[in-house]
Amino acid sequence: MLLAVALSLTAAPLSAQTPRAWQLLEAGLKDEKEDVRATAAQALGLAAGNQRARQLAEWVLSDVKESVRAAGAEALGQIGLAAAAPALKKALKDDSAEVVFSAAGALFELKDPTAYEVYFAVLTGERKSGEGLVQSQLDLLKDPQALAKIGFETGIGFIPFGGIGYKAVKAFTADKTSPVRAAAAQKLVRDRDPKTTQALVNALKDDKWMVRAAAVNALAKRDDRKQVAAIAPLLDDENEAVRFNAAAAVIRLTP
Repeated sequence: MLLAVALSLTAAPLSAQTPRAWQLLEAGLKDEKEDVRATAAQALGLAAGNQRARQLAEWVLSDVKESVRAAGAEALGQIGLAAAAPALKKALKDDSAEVVFSAAGALFELKDPTAYEVYFAVLTGERKSGEGLVQSQLDLLKDPQALAKIGFETGIGFIPFGGIGYKAVKAFTADKTSPVRAAAAQKLVRDRDPKTTQALVNALKDDKWMVRAAAVNALAKRDDRKQVAAIAPLLDDENEAVRFNAAAAVIRLTP
């Protein structure tokens, strides 16, 4: 009885804070400073499954600053409501590579296959299908300068190779597009389209070691034993990360 009374006394003040919490977030989303709006938008992702948070994050997609729009797209993926898919697909037509990549990431979290169109284009520089990206979007995702804006941040989240973190981080400072393409390869693991399989096989011969290593990693996770023959030559790759990943992939895919 005493416990029930205590819980009721503490619950009331907490629930009373909810309106203030929403006011705080909404004020942040309308702040004149770009970084404040972006921070508030990113925080919306913590409200997983909340419809009001989804609506606010969708509203943020129309912000004048690309960093804020990207934060809103990322938050929608974390909120995790499928109802956000139409707004995110519209965001794929944004003129900012950062926003497009964030929207693709959110669609990926929502398990919407539209995301694969973007990752395929980033990895290969080509459209996956005639019904996918328009030429302007494809040009954007092939633009090294546009990808460089998101390369470092994306790359830090993509280091699937144990023991070479510092080496990889140093590489990001000189090459900010390879991490984006490598991350795209990883996102294609669950895409079983034969075109994607071939794209990953082709990436095994990429001139960037990070892309080769990511392609090996992705092909191994697809558990397609037919790809052992394609991976085996990388046991002699000049880069140790590629060699080690190829070795592990061969072990995993060999009966």
